[in-house]
Amino acid sequence: MYQAKLSGKNRYSLFDIEQDRLVRGQHSSLVRINEALERQEFVLYYQPKVNLRTGAIVGVEALIRWEHPERGLLPPAYFLSEVENNPVGIRIGEWVISTALSQMSAWAKHGINMPVSVNVSANHLQHPDFVERLKMLLAAHPDTSPESLELEVLESSVLKDIAQASAVIRRCADIGVHFALDDFGTGFSSLTYLKRLPTRTLKIDQSFVRDMVDNTDDLSILEGVLRLATAFNRRAVAEGVETLDHGKMLIQLGCEIAQGYAIAKPMSAHDLFEWANTWQPDPVWKATMPISQENMPILYGIVEHRAWVRLVESCLTGKLDSVPMLDYLQCQFGRWLSNVKSNRQSGQEPIFRLIIEPLHKQIHTLATELLELKILGDDEHVMERIPELYQLKDVLLERLAELI
Repeated sequence: MYQAKLSGKNRYSLFDIEQDRLVRGQHSSLVRINEALERQEFVLYYQPKVNLRTGAIVGVEALIRWEHPERGLLPPAYFLSEVENNPVGIRIGEWVISTALSQMSAWAKHGINMPVSVNVSANHLQHPDFVERLKMLLAAHPDTSPESLELEVLESSVLKDIAQASAVIRRCADIGVHFALDDFGTGFSSLTYLKRLPTRTLKIDQSFVRDMVDNTDDLSILEGVLRLATAFNRRAVAEGVETLDHGKMLIQLGCEIAQGYAIAKPMSAHDLFEWANTWQPDPVWKATMPISQENMPILYGIVEHRAWVRLVESCLTGKLDSVPMLDYLQCQFGRWLSNVKSNRQSGQEPIFRLIIEPLHKQIHTLATELLELKILGDDEHVMERIPELYQLKDVLLERLAELI
């Protein structure tokens, strides 16, 4: 009967055992999550956001965790989807904001002004009393500046009702609380929407950051997003910095604010306090500078070649069936090299002709030999010589990096 009413009334609905099981399961989950909230089983972990070059800690992102008595520490993916369109989701959202403000007050007593960003669901943001409830939470923590609190909303969620979201963001800005557009680039990313949403920060989705080191499409997207941030006077923050190369390339692109496992994993407030006392950026990041637009093609060349070598390795190890382009003049890097040689200043052309091009040809010759051994079934020698391929690749990339 309930399903028939939900479907528009004046109709019948057949009983579905599987659907009934799912509904009962969801109800049970909601009851348990409510209990967890009452029993104070939820905790906040904090992931630092830093300036990659200077090492300055510019803030932290508060991330909820469930200290489940039987299942251990659970990330939000295990339970937040259950409460997405339920009132308990709003209760959890308010608990996160309140707990973050309390922690900010505790840090302030130790002389630490630590800005905190908090994720806000679309359902929570669209609640009629959102701004008034936020004012009450801020009033309960008078020693915490609203300017130090940032609310993160998913790009895909706020675009469902752009007018309402924009109005709420403006009202929050009036009391000092600013917004960040999270996972930017994964939704519509319309310039009109970006213009109408008065957010202060664009958080670049980690999928673009993670793959930019060997995928020119993701590198192009990242470069485009950074230009958008500059054009619309937004601060850009990159998520998903997992390696030294990620951080270095972000700095070269002009994005110095980032977070990710290469910096620090989410941690408790106590551990964060200790981490902050010892954190130092990698010396490579300190020494890296943004590159000029003139040298940007070299960065793309580095990414192109790294991607090709990985394709060759995948083919040699049996992960990929199709053979990548082996003609050193016709591969993407080869075509790029031919083009860049003709466009570089005459003083640098010999470097490409006498150093870069011979190295590139040598790498292709070695790759061809290894693939022939693979066809002959000599996997043992193939595996022994793969490090040679990577050694030559590293030398080539170092020569290109020197030009930057």
